[in-house]
Amino acid sequence: MDTKLKCLLLDDELPGLTYLKMLCEQIDEIEVVKAFNNSEYFIRESVGLDFDFCILDIEMPGIDGLQIANLMNGKPVIFATAYKEYAAEAFDLNAIDYIRKPVKLERLKQAILKAKKILGNQPSVPKKTFFQLNTDKGKAILFFEKIALIQTSGIDSRDKIAKLFDGEEFVLKNITFEKLLELLPQSEFCRINKKEIISLKAVQVFSFDEISSNLQNEAGKFLSFTLSENYRNQFLEKIR
Repeated sequence: MDTKLKCLLLDDELPGLTYLKMLCEQIDEIEVVKAFNNSEYFIRESVGLDFDFCILDIEMPGIDGLQIANLMNGKPVIFATAYKEYAAEAFDLNAIDYIRKPVKLERLKQAILKAKKILGNQPSVPKKTFFQLNTDKGKAILFFEKIALIQTSGIDSRDKIAKLFDGEEFVLKNITFEKLLELLPQSEFCRINKKEIISLKAVQVFSFDEISSNLQNEAGKFLSFTLSENYRNQFLEKIR
């Protein structure tokens, strides 16, 4: 693998997390996508992030690192912990490595090298470019790159309106925003309020609470959309 590996970090102790992030930034082969000091935030936000593996502490309040590793859907995990008694459980979960704290740079490099070998040997999965959904025009294949906006239908809130960049529209029958976000590429689309998902390619400029797009109405006026507080941070992270 020639490109950098993308990783997430999780440690409930902020000094330890800061130190781990500093070590990772000294390793050319990896890029820290995001660092978390709360396991619940990690679980909630990692779903929408693009990463190759994660480095987890084990003993944390609430959900511990072993439980989180079980939720990673096969993503490789490196454990970094002060405790030795979890090693057997960690390797039962096919952990890449188990590093004892305090973490040393050379020891971390060894673990990263293992991750690189494992990920380099995995067969590449073709990137999906479309989904197939029931619409008002029958079963339709919609290519992600052509979708500009998805809105709640004004007629039936169970349905959603997919607006394409070329002006064509499809009514997506009886589907939730949650399901749509599972199907859409996380790095290319973002929910911006309760009623709308936008393609980042459609974003022209944005402010604290408004997005101006490159989409036009029938009169040729460029459309603007509300950026609500609940989705603002996620939007700002993706737009960067």
